[in-house]
Amino acid sequence: MEADGDAHVQNEDVPPNQDLSFLQSSVTSILSEYGWYLVFLCMGVFLLIQHLRKNRPRDNQSSSVSVVSQDPRSVVQRQEALEASRRKMQEEQDARAAEFKEKQQRLEEEKRRQKIEMWESMKEGKSYKGNAKVAQNTEEAPSSSSLRPRTDKKPLRHSGYSPLSGDGGGTCAWRPGRRGPSAGG
Repeated sequence: MEADGDAHVQNEDVPPNQDLSFLQSSVTSILSEYGWYLVFLCMGVFLLIQHLRKNRPRDNQSSSVSVVSQDPRSVVQRQEALEASRRKMQEEQDARAAEFKEKQQRLEEEKRRQKIEMWESMKEGKSYKGNAKVAQNTEEAPSSSSLRPRTDKKPLRHSGYSPLSGDGGGTCAWRPGRRGPSAGG
């Protein structure tokens, strides 16, 4: 017991407002060794708390909404309204699909008709212009005019043109490259 009494006496000898320099040195050594770990740990705890706070109000709101929506009439009305809106949207989609299908069929029929006209004109030895109205106009015109070449067209080049002479003018002229070394890096 005397040992206990002596230890107790020694603790009483130390004043409670002693200098905290021993605490400063121990905290400094801990921070110097584990500082980054502590920073990341604090950031992780902060993000975890924010995540939990964000999710918590949703749980409270959903439970209050579920208590209010327990009325069977309101549930049935809501489901019927939802089903009606779905049915309406489906009917609109079906109408658009039918309209698109008709349009596609018309386009395919037009392409088929143009191919038939082209084939018939090729059988007769005529060129196909790609337009039904032009093809009808050429059928009405006398056949002798379709065999004659047109002279009202302007020639593409003048008669003295030679592509190798370089006299063609314009901005397209070939020039040899530089003889020096390339300017690469």
